[in-house]
Amino acid sequence: MTNLPLVDLAIIIVYLIAMVLVGLYFSRRNTSADQFTRAAGRIPGWAIGISIYATFLSSNTFLGVPGKAFGGNWNAFVFSLSMPFAAWFATRYFVPFYRSTGEVSAYTNLEKRFGTWARTYAVTCFLLTQLARIGSIFFGISLTLQALTGYSLVTIMVIVGICIVIYTVMGGIEAVIWTEVVQGILKTLGAIIIIYLVVKEVPGGFSDILTAGLSENKFSLGSIRFDLTGSSFWVVLLYGFFINLNNFGMDQNYVQRYHTATSPDEANKSVWLCVWIYVPVSLLFFIIGTCLYTYYMQNPVLLNTIKLQAASEQLGRGINDQQVVLLAARMIPSDYADKVMPHFMVHMIPTGLLGLIVSAILSAAMSTISSGMNASATVFTEDIYKRYFNRDSTEKNSLRVLYVATVVVGLAGMLCGIAMIGIKSLLDVWWTLSGIFAGGMLGLFLLGIISKQVTNSDALTGTVTGILVILWMTFSYLIPPQYDYLRNPLHANMIIVVGTLSIFLAGNLSLKLRKK
Repeated sequence: MTNLPLVDLAIIIVYLIAMVLVGLYFSRRNTSADQFTRAAGRIPGWAIGISIYATFLSSNTFLGVPGKAFGGNWNAFVFSLSMPFAAWFATRYFVPFYRSTGEVSAYTNLEKRFGTWARTYAVTCFLLTQLARIGSIFFGISLTLQALTGYSLVTIMVIVGICIVIYTVMGGIEAVIWTEVVQGILKTLGAIIIIYLVVKEVPGGFSDILTAGLSENKFSLGSIRFDLTGSSFWVVLLYGFFINLNNFGMDQNYVQRYHTATSPDEANKSVWLCVWIYVPVSLLFFIIGTCLYTYYMQNPVLLNTIKLQAASEQLGRGINDQQVVLLAARMIPSDYADKVMPHFMVHMIPTGLLGLIVSAILSAAMSTISSGMNASATVFTEDIYKRYFNRDSTEKNSLRVLYVATVVVGLAGMLCGIAMIGIKSLLDVWWTLSGIFAGGMLGLFLLGIISKQVTNSDALTGTVTGILVILWMTFSYLIPPQYDYLRNPLHANMIIVVGTLSIFLAGNLSLKLRKK
């Protein structure tokens, strides 16, 4: 990190070392698989709530959300507004259900309800979702650190990944939760500092920002027309509700935390604490995007530098190349939105504070990645290794498998991040991938918990139907133009909505037809 001032470099190094030391401290308690995955059920609800909040507030939020607000408007904030509805459903049905079963894996009960295939399908969907999430976060953090250090994206992912793997493997879920408490506070502080620094650089302060935002319709939450073909208010609300329902109800990252709480009430409190913190804090990142938009529109020379950098990366040519200059001139804000936050950090954040902000962004990435690694390792051990390879695995052997699986997931996530190099919008890619993988999983779970009379064959019928619908909605853009009437007319964020409902409705229809 030779381009960073020594003070900032020192702050970042101290932060990384502190995270590793936390893992080392908790490693002494990891004498069993239960301790590694549940922390023996002794974590207070407030710590779990902040931990869940920190997992939600990933580097996709830290970098992608300001980019969305810069390049468009506040339409994506509707995702946050959907969280209370999903939280109510989760605390009423999901949390009590998981606490009563005592199963650390979210997917063990699917086998009891529908058979081996259901558990295997859900586990596959979850692991694919985690690889997509971890990969997108690795890529997001590397964008910022590349702008600061000049190192390649791949090098940055490897260095950050090694630190995350070390403290996650050593400390288990207890280290993940307590480091996320610190990281959640650090991330929130970082957002507030960035807003202050941007507003300070705008001559008219919030007055100019408000004027620019209103004139450019930056505060819009999207069209309120019930239009499912574009990113309207209703599309994002539906997407947000279903994806958050999946997060709170089926995602091992969150379900595993319910088991670490001291009681069911504490587990419920953790969900609501996460919501009441995340909704207003996520708004801060939309405010950051609008503030940055105003600042850069008032400084066209700096804006041109960002456009040239984005065009250069897209074409793989030098910044002064004629084709790069022509492409940069044609670019609109959404084409280079993800480059804006890193540029501001490099050029406008003073020494000392820069190290703190970089640490905040690192914490945003590390909290979600470490959580995903721990949850994925737990699922692999409980639902794959102990189910298919060694049913009588000892505690010592299970702990060893958890260690190895954590490392493998971390490395695989790094490779996914490397594969994402060159994408246009970080947030769009993550939303699309999560919708594809999560849709079938949530539909199957809802079928099992709500429709009590649905049998194995009904669930299989619903799942196959849902998978076919999801595949069609995802890949119908490949259909030749002359058959464009066969393409999916809905917005990509509707995949999880339609996929979930297809499984649920087809399963219940199969039940009714079978009874006739």
